[in-house]
Amino acid sequence: MVSQATPTSKNTFNKRITLIMTGASGAQYGIRLLEELVKANAEISLLLSRPAQIVINTETDYKVPSRASEIGQYFSELFNAAPEQIKAYEREQWMAPIASGSGVADATVVCPCTTGTLSSIAVGASNNLIERAADVALKERKKLVLVIRETPFSDIHLENMLKLSRMGAVILPANPGFYHKPETLDDIINFMVARILEHLDIKQEILPMWGSKEF
Repeated sequence: MVSQATPTSKNTFNKRITLIMTGASGAQYGIRLLEELVKANAEISLLLSRPAQIVINTETDYKVPSRASEIGQYFSELFNAAPEQIKAYEREQWMAPIASGSGVADATVVCPCTTGTLSSIAVGASNNLIERAADVALKERKKLVLVIRETPFSDIHLENMLKLSRMGAVILPANPGFYHKPETLDDIINFMVARILEHLDIKQEILPMWGSKEF
């Protein structure tokens, strides 16, 4: 489903969100989240790891280019984004605003998040812009949502999640519920994306609220 975002004359966006996609299975979650962020009129800083590009091209019908400038254009055209709404960055682009506390986004989401990325964030490695953007979110006390996709979890994974949770990060594993009686794969994807949007304080209408008459 292609969104129909309406560009504003001055490109004024409601929120600034950094969306990071790494190489865990579950690329559909990140792409669907990106679509909803465009519809919500958020300004999006987009970062894809190289494994993420491989997973997207493997798990979905999307054919994502390799260069950041082309990635931004690709998704902008796909989801009819407003000018400058999606800004994609290279992993070594250290002059990107999100590399500094002075340019930190309102919230940062890693979706999906590998346990390797989880580990790097937990120790503050900051070896690339992906890790640095998450580190900046933590140090600036901004919301950091980590959509972990792995099973089962080892002690190392659990310890890293606990460590980051105590720092204020939201640990939101890709564990969709089924009480809404999903009928399609999109229904399952939407469940997770709706939960992420709620933690970003973005109104969502893709999943009915628990206890509402839609259930």
